[in-house]
Amino acid sequence: MPLPASPKVPGDMLADYQSENDLPLKTPPKAETPAAEKQPKRRRRGKAPAEALEMAAPAAAVTEKKPARRKKAAGKAAVRAARKAETAAAPKVQPPITLGTPSETKLPSLRRGRALPDPKMPRMFALDTNVLLHDPTCLFRFEEHDVFIPLTALEELDRHKTGMSDIARNARQVSRTIDQLMEAAGNPDLSEGLPLSALGNREAKGKLYFQTGRLNVELPLPSDLKTGSGDNAILSSVLGITSVLKDHVVILVSKDINMRIKAATIGLPAEDYFNDKTIDDSDLLYSGKLSLPGNFWETHAKGMKSWQKDGFTWYRVKGPLVPQMLVNEFVYSESAQGGFEGIVSSVDRDEAVFRSLKNYTTPKNNVWGITARNSEQNFALNLLMNPEIDFVSLLGQAGTGKTLLTLAAALTQTLDERRYSEIIFTRATVSVGEEIGFLPGTEEEKMVPWMGALEDNLEVLNHTDASSGTWGHDTAQDIIRSRIRVKSMSFMRGRTFLNRFLIIDEAQNLSPKQMKTLITRAGPGTKIVCMGNIAQIDTPYLTEGSSGLTYVVDKFKGWAHAGHITLQRGERSRLADFASSVL
Repeated sequence: MPLPASPKVPGDMLADYQSENDLPLKTPPKAETPAAEKQPKRRRRGKAPAEALEMAAPAAAVTEKKPARRKKAAGKAAVRAARKAETAAAPKVQPPITLGTPSETKLPSLRRGRALPDPKMPRMFALDTNVLLHDPTCLFRFEEHDVFIPLTALEELDRHKTGMSDIARNARQVSRTIDQLMEAAGNPDLSEGLPLSALGNREAKGKLYFQTGRLNVELPLPSDLKTGSGDNAILSSVLGITSVLKDHVVILVSKDINMRIKAATIGLPAEDYFNDKTIDDSDLLYSGKLSLPGNFWETHAKGMKSWQKDGFTWYRVKGPLVPQMLVNEFVYSESAQGGFEGIVSSVDRDEAVFRSLKNYTTPKNNVWGITARNSEQNFALNLLMNPEIDFVSLLGQAGTGKTLLTLAAALTQTLDERRYSEIIFTRATVSVGEEIGFLPGTEEEKMVPWMGALEDNLEVLNHTDASSGTWGHDTAQDIIRSRIRVKSMSFMRGRTFLNRFLIIDEAQNLSPKQMKTLITRAGPGTKIVCMGNIAQIDTPYLTEGSSGLTYVVDKFKGWAHAGHITLQRGERSRLADFASSVL
């Protein structure tokens, strides 16, 4: 049914919704009970009137009235049974939607998680261009449902295919995937759809449809929406297939919030693309530590063993809490007699092995002159200084010491222990504000404005004695800088890093695909550290749940050569700590 030329007011939209769904406009009156079926009113219990007491019959007369009372009770039961049958046979009528104040108005919701017109009807997902550019494999993420690509989306893919950016690569990958699907189908009739499982994606059981044949229908939009806009053209196409496919529920999928809002205003179901999200709530993200209850040692003392090895104390425990533990997860308990801090070395069903930690809070165990100021920083240094850990992820708000601890561990293991040949520092070049334009110089010179955090922390770490003078300070600075390389992520593809300490700063601004590209550059003897704060994401279309940093934290948890810890306590200054908590 074509939409009117002018936008509808809420009352008109409501009337259409009620007429399409056969909803009554007024509350139906209650069915009156026939007079023959009305039950006599029961007399309230209490004292009988005086006239009734005087006219009371003897006991023999009461006995004669019992058969009449039984017949009366049987009649009442028959009436109740008839009413139940009549109620069950009557069709259930949905209560009407009433308009009132904004808090009282109840309109049908078309967002994810709410009721669709008919959940049993097959679904077709119409993809916006930004979904294809965000995840080029999204065609195979909708399981048994069909997928529809509007003609405008194909035009926009062609417009974005040129260049070396990730968006251009994704556009070309989507085009190649569609071309391979067409080749696998031979000479297909596009109006019948392309099987999405033709390329070996068994989980994709639906078909891919285009705006051809009977689906090439566009309905007019409200006059307030411009016809030259690509978004509005996609909305018109989706409205057209909705009018053709009466037996399907057509849902628009878009990463653009405004696009979803406009779709909802004209009556189209719309939702975000959720397949790229690792978690729905950032509070559920793996923190890397587990607090032991106060009675842990009592409930897990049966069969517990402990021994000394390599300067650490080891514990083997069994109990109900063991299945919840992960390898390289920190465990701790606090008590008046003294707390316990350890790391899970292995987990086998209901048996786990703990190992005590090296205490980096004491000056004798300092790392490049830096000591841990809290338990979380101590956990982080145990991961950073462990040669068996190849991948470390650090999350935390500003001022928790992520960059300082990582640089101190990198310098110690590169210059003192000579475990790594050099340090590579990189970060996502995403501006907080407006761009400042092109930067002159070489690759490292172009990256200097982005490396303010590196320079600030090097000044803290290069705290030579005052007796050495300016010459000693400059010499130490030159030695440190000779082992640090600043690289741009744009030139990482195809490289292999051997015996390097790779630091990825501001990793929350990376997509999962970019994160995979960087981590797979690691060769033998390389350690990678990812740092970031998922509450400060500056990349469009990335959220806390879809960030590459969230992705690697969730995927690497429990691996024997990876560790993670979330730093929560700020140590930069009391001003920075207070600002992070209240602003």
